[in-house]
Amino acid sequence: MRRESHTTRFAPVVAILFLFAVPSWADGVDDGQPAPASIGTDIPLTYFGPAPSQVQKELIGPYQLLKAGTMDLDAGTVTLPLYRGQMEDGKNVWYVLTDTDDEANAAALGINFSAKLSYAGTCRGARDARYERDGSLTFAQGTVDFSPVHSVVPGAAPNAFPPTQSSPGSIGDKDYSPLVRLSNEAGHIYNAPMVAFDVSEKDIDFCSGNPDYSKVHDKVVKICPKTQTVTLKLFAGFSFSRPVLYLSMEANDPVVAAVEDVTLAPGLGDVLVGRDDSFLSGVERLFTFTNGPLDPPDGVNPQRQGLSSALLSKRSPLNVLGGIPTIATDYSPLWDVNVGEWTKAAIDAGYRSRLTQEFQILGFVVAGWITGPGGKPYGSSGAIVNCPIVHRFL
Repeated sequence: MRRESHTTRFAPVVAILFLFAVPSWADGVDDGQPAPASIGTDIPLTYFGPAPSQVQKELIGPYQLLKAGTMDLDAGTVTLPLYRGQMEDGKNVWYVLTDTDDEANAAALGINFSAKLSYAGTCRGARDARYERDGSLTFAQGTVDFSPVHSVVPGAAPNAFPPTQSSPGSIGDKDYSPLVRLSNEAGHIYNAPMVAFDVSEKDIDFCSGNPDYSKVHDKVVKICPKTQTVTLKLFAGFSFSRPVLYLSMEANDPVVAAVEDVTLAPGLGDVLVGRDDSFLSGVERLFTFTNGPLDPPDGVNPQRQGLSSALLSKRSPLNVLGGIPTIATDYSPLWDVNVGEWTKAAIDAGYRSRLTQEFQILGFVVAGWITGPGGKPYGSSGAIVNCPIVHRFL
């Protein structure tokens, strides 16, 4: 039986306009994609030239960041190489690669470079592995149980977050982190989220879809050992007002792991939070809201955003990410979750709306319109989510 999960659908985009939430999909909901540049003109989209990002990646326009994958924007998925390694006792480890602190190899493999990962491998923050002569990795510690059933029961609307009951669909042991330190290769760190564990090729032969979620990560759409590929669901969000797509794979907090429908990774709890871009910080900040704008009962709110809206609509919370590659130098796939709550005064004044960039949010905090949950000081919640960036639309 297919489990509950947050899903987001995506339509093809060629546009380069800052116009958000234009209904265009079959369910009448658009979670951030720009509208076609031809709207309001006398010519069709085919008359427009290439996006500036196709000339120079730092300029405006669509750009795929995780080049190791093949994207399907209609389905909202990315297909990545599927790697197989083993534990020291021989149990199979199936995983993907998304990021590394080895800049040259990041470019060679088409994965994201993150210098900050060098500082994330403290204590249990990264598990150790050695590479073998056959090209596989042997992991020293860190396993995942994919058999639990994912469950989230939202709170009563409009305050659906926190949920009244929640349990992650996959749970790592106390040493599990998606980060891997290569002990016999200069100690470089790779982001290698596990998608299946202690199963054979035959057990996870779901090349046509409909995977058994007691054996694989809940974000898996298809997994095919024969072709050595796995297809994963994507989330929509924003980075400095640019709509982006990213993977969501692990969290160190059980409630966050359940809400995100990802693996609980206790090892990430040893990664330092609250220091953002300072020396020795392995994280970047992610901004979310407990009580953002909701959809009306019979329609679509173009300002929809936040954890309560995600629980009620089963769509992306439209989180705001800090720096990502090509527009900033401080990217990390490990996001230090900053949870905001709109104050009653802000709601009564009509200020509550969709926010799409970091300094816009921090300005609302300074003005007193957003606080931490329950009126507490704004800042790190202590939760970390592993969300490798995949694509930016603008």
